[in-house]
Amino acid sequence: MTTEAAAPAVNQALEEMLLQHEVEQFYYHEAALLDSHRYEDWVRLFTDDTHYFMPLRRTMTRRQLHLEFTQPGDMAYFDENKQFLEIRARKFATGTSWAEDPPSRTRHLITNVRIAEQSGAELVVHSNFMLYRTRLKEDVDQWVGRREDTLRRTEAGLAIAKRCIYLDQTILQSANLSNFF
Repeated sequence: MTTEAAAPAVNQALEEMLLQHEVEQFYYHEAALLDSHRYEDWVRLFTDDTHYFMPLRRTMTRRQLHLEFTQPGDMAYFDENKQFLEIRARKFATGTSWAEDPPSRTRHLITNVRIAEQSGAELVVHSNFMLYRTRLKEDVDQWVGRREDTLRRTEAGLAIAKRCIYLDQTILQSANLSNFF
């Protein structure tokens, strides 16, 4: 294979690497905003038409696995739009949210970032996460799962147009879900 013939493949590989890097840096920035309690800045990472959804997970038999997670419109931990995310972020900022005063200490770990689809200005991205939270003197909570996001390229850069959060746990041991994923 000549150098000229290999150039398109090399260019394609470089473009894919740069896109992967851009997406990962976006997620690392998002995690840093959440861990530093900059919730109003975090909400700005979402598009105006965003959907933020965390279904309930149920233990099912193998032949019923398609029913394991609730669907939009069914019961869910979160089924929100950007306006609701903004309201929650503002409430945390006021100090009147009893579940977050004093504030939790969190660490959002994002891994296994994979770009599943690319269509025009949108990317479908899958990732795994672990959210560690400690509150007060002894409260410790951990949530582990995966996210399926639709990222949209905007004038300001990447933005989250849709987020589905799938927890590995079926029963939550935490006293509340006063955090973002």
